[in-house]
Amino acid sequence: MNALPPVRRLRVAIIGGGFSGAAVAWHLAQASRPERLSISVIEPRPGLGGGLAYSSEEPAHRVNVPATRMSMAPDDPQHFARWLSRDGELERDTDAIWKNGDVYPRRRVFGRYVAEHLAPWLGSGAVRHVSGLATHVAREADGRGWTVHTTSGPVAADIVVLAATHPLPNIPAALASLAEAPGFIADPYAPAALAGIGRDASVLIVGSGLTSADMAAELYRRGHRGRILALSRRGLRSRGHPDIRGEPFGDFASAPATTALRLLKTIRATLAAAHAANVNWQSVFDQLRLQGPVLWAGLAPPERARLVRQLRVFWDVHRFRIAPQVAAVLDRRHAAGTFDNIAARLVASNHEHDSLAVSFQRRGQTRIETARFDAVINTTGPAHGQALQLNPALRSLTEAGLIGADPYGLGIETSRDSRAVGRDGRAVTTLFVAGPLARGTFGELMGLPEVARHAQAVAAEIAKLLDTPAEGVGANTGHAPVAG
Repeated sequence: MNALPPVRRLRVAIIGGGFSGAAVAWHLAQASRPERLSISVIEPRPGLGGGLAYSSEEPAHRVNVPATRMSMAPDDPQHFARWLSRDGELERDTDAIWKNGDVYPRRRVFGRYVAEHLAPWLGSGAVRHVSGLATHVAREADGRGWTVHTTSGPVAADIVVLAATHPLPNIPAALASLAEAPGFIADPYAPAALAGIGRDASVLIVGSGLTSADMAAELYRRGHRGRILALSRRGLRSRGHPDIRGEPFGDFASAPATTALRLLKTIRATLAAAHAANVNWQSVFDQLRLQGPVLWAGLAPPERARLVRQLRVFWDVHRFRIAPQVAAVLDRRHAAGTFDNIAARLVASNHEHDSLAVSFQRRGQTRIETARFDAVINTTGPAHGQALQLNPALRSLTEAGLIGADPYGLGIETSRDSRAVGRDGRAVTTLFVAGPLARGTFGELMGLPEVARHAQAVAAEIAKLLDTPAEGVGANTGHAPVAG
C-alpha cells in the first residue's frame, strides 16, 4: 500500500502585530488546520493586538467610534460589544457610557479584546509571537521563499504579510531646531510622554486631528489647566458624533463620480438633501465610508491624486470623529479660555532658555507672530509617505525592487488582491500588504471596520495558496490591476 504524500505546510510571517497583523493571524488560524499552516507574527511589543492605536495605558485615550461599530469579526458586528458586556469593563469605567447609551471604552481595552481572542491560538502553537523587530526581508534566489531577519533571529517563510504599524509623525521643518530640546514631544504616544508638563504650563499642539484631541484630554486628566494652542494649516478640528445615530444616507455608488469635483458636488447635494430631511450630516459620511471602495475604484489615478491633495483634510475631520468624552474636554477648555484652535503655518522655532519660541503666520494674514511655550507636542499625523524609508524591513524590500510607494503617497503600491507590486509592475505572489499601507489601492483603510474586512480578505487570499502546487507558490503574477 502506498503511503500518502505529506501535506505541505505553508509558513506565513506577518510583520507587525498591531490590529492589522493580529486580525490576519486570527482569521488564518480559524480558517486553516494547524498542520497546514505555520503562522509567525513579528512584533517587538510584549503582546499582540494592541499596536500603536490600542496599546496606550492612558485612561483618557478612548476609541473614537461606538463599541457596537468595532469588531475583529466583520461578519459579526456585535463581537466586541458582547465581549465588553461580559468582561465587566463598563462597571470599572462608567465614564465609557455616554449619555445617549453609546459606549466608548478606553483604547487599551480594545487591544485586550484582540489579544484575548488570539490567545488560544498562541497557546496551541498555531500562532507564534516572534518578539522582535523585523530589520530586513530577503527573498530566496529561486523566488520560492523568504527570510525575515529580526532582532530575535531569522524567520523562514513561504509567505510574508506586511502589516507594519503607522510611522511616527514627521517633525515639521520649522520645528527641526527643537528636536532635541527639553519640552519638545516628537512621539506623543510614548509612555508618559506628557508626564513632565506642569499644571500651568503653556502648550503648543501642532495638529488638530484625533491625536491632538487625545493630548488635550490627557493633559486635562493629568490636572493641566494652563494655556493650550492647537495649530494646523487649516485649523479644522475633528468633528463629533451625533446624539442620535441614524442610518447611512445617500447613494454614491449607483453612478460613481469620475472626478474629484463631481464627487464634491454630489456630497454637497446629498448633505443639503439630508438637512432637508432632518438627517444629520454624519449619516451622509457613514454612507460615504461604506461606499468608499466603489467611489475610489471609479476615479482615475489623476483624480485620486487630486482628491487626496485637495479634499483629504476635510474628509479626515468629518470621517474620523472624536469620542464625546474627549469632545467635552475640548469644549470645557475652550469655554474656560484655556484652549484655542487656529489656522496657521509654522515659520520658525528656537529654544530660548527655559521656553520654546515658535513663529507662525495665521491664515489670511501677513504678520508673523512669535509665542513662547513650555512644551510643544507634535501631532501632525503618521508619516505614511515615508514609511518605506523609515521602516527597515520595508526599506530592504524597496531597495530590492519588491515593493514601491503608491502614486498618492499613502503607502505601498498593491494589487487588487492585496499583493505588493514590485518595481517591474508585477504583483509578487507571496508578498501581501494588510491594513492602512494598502489604502492607495483600496481607498478608505484607516477605520477599524475597513481594516478588519481587509484583514479577512488577505487571510482568504493566503488560504487559496494552500491548494496551489508547491512549484506555483513563489512565482510572480502578471501585471497587477493596481488602478482597479
